Amino acid sequence: MTELDDIEPTPAASLDDAMLALCRSVEAKRPRTVIEHILEHGIITNDELSDLYGYDHPPRAIRDVRENGIPLVTHSVISPKTGRRMGAYTFDDASKIRAGRVGGRKAFPKQFKQILIGTYGARDAVTGERLDERYLQIDHRVPYEIAGDDNGALDPRDFMLLDASSNRAKSWSCEHCENFLVARDPARCRACFWASPEDYHHIAGTSSRRVDLVWSGDEVRQFEQLKAEAEAASTDLATYLKRALGK
Repeated sequence: MTELDDIEPTPAASLDDAMLALCRSVEAKRPRTVIEHILEHGIITNDELSDLYGYDHPPRAIRDVRENGIPLVTHSVISPKTGRRMGAYTFDDASKIRAGRVGGRKAFPKQFKQILIGTYGARDAVTGERLDERYLQIDHRVPYEIAGDDNGALDPRDFMLLDASSNRAKSWSCEHCENFLVARDPARCRACFWASPEDYHHIAGTSSRRVDLVWSGDEVRQFEQLKAEAEAASTDLATYLKRALGK
């Protein structure tokens, strides 16, 4: 594992003109905060993102930078504060600037959400639960950081509707997936549950299948009964349901 002091910093003075110009072009507050810190200090850590800037989920701030096309190197180091592994980040080579991401995510036209609702219904793509449309968020099926945008017409097939909980779960899974971190193959993403819950071959690279169930309204009584039965059998609800279905 790399020691923090062994990492070569990448402050502004070490960057070529193309990288520096791209860094200076970012206006959104969260990625700009990260960029300015690295430009000044040459490196930023998860501890600093949390302690100095109050970001409870540091990888999201780092992802914002990458979504603006700016390549970063992730170093695994030991936190002086916790003694655990954490991320430390420096700029990567300018040759790795990612086309199609410069400028970051574009705002969706207001009518595009209605197009998606007309295509898929007002439901969470992961759980299938019908929701008031105000609770649904537009998300790229293939993470923006991998596929970017081609600046052409928006195709509903490239997007999905998720509620905040499903969106967070998808982000966490993607951020820890080997394909997201290393291979960055859009085709592999498209075959994943998180991109295509309707028809998939793996979940974040693992040979797995899943079903997300939601009990609502009068169905809650059935859920409580199943939960009580699972507790009486000294097992968790998921295991209990699998056993019941396997009979």
